[in-house]
Amino acid sequence: MEQIVAVQRNQAGGIINFETSSGRIISYRKAVIEANEGTLRFPLGGDADLDDQFDQYPSIF
Repeated sequence: MEQIVAVQRNQAGGIINFETSSGRIISYRKAVIEANEGTLRFPLGGDADLDDQFDQYPSIF
């Protein structure tokens, strides 16, 4: 199962994209859909307040 390894944030600090362990760059919305389908593992599970859950993750760019 893929996992999140990095994030891309907009100028306001909100997450707009994720990088997965297989190197895919996917949108926030696509990541939530895949997590709900069980094909992508979020580190803390669920999609509630994702911006706070990824503070320690490196930036994609």
